[in-house]
Amino acid sequence: MIQQRGNMDWMLKELADDVPDIHQIVVLSADGLRIARHGGDPDVADRLAAACAGLQSLAAAVASEIPYSDGLMRLVVIEVTGGFFYLMAAGTGAYLAVLAGETVDAGLVGARMRDMVVRIGAHLTSPPRHDGQAG
Repeated sequence: MIQQRGNMDWMLKELADDVPDIHQIVVLSADGLRIARHGGDPDVADRLAAACAGLQSLAAAVASEIPYSDGLMRLVVIEVTGGFFYLMAAGTGAYLAVLAGETVDAGLVGARMRDMVVRIGAHLTSPPRHDGQAG
């Protein structure tokens, strides 16, 4: 079950408005369910959320191999021709994903995402699902 307190749409829109060249923002649960989105196609947001579940798991596995690491994934950045993808831990069982174009200011994206994560934590929890629980 995903528990969302309040409406996050305004926060997601604010992030998109503050950082030029952001195409899509998705908030997702650790198991890859889309909780909220801004911009882009809903089907793309669902596919992105599902892919992020695997990506955060892989990132955590790599983090566990780093000496003195707590093994937790905090931020993943992928640069491809045409743009960037950001995935940031956003509290207990929740993540914030951003797709952006190639002209985006990487430092600004990271700073605004961190600011948003602080605010999302006050509005969102995503406890783990138990077997047989559909969400």
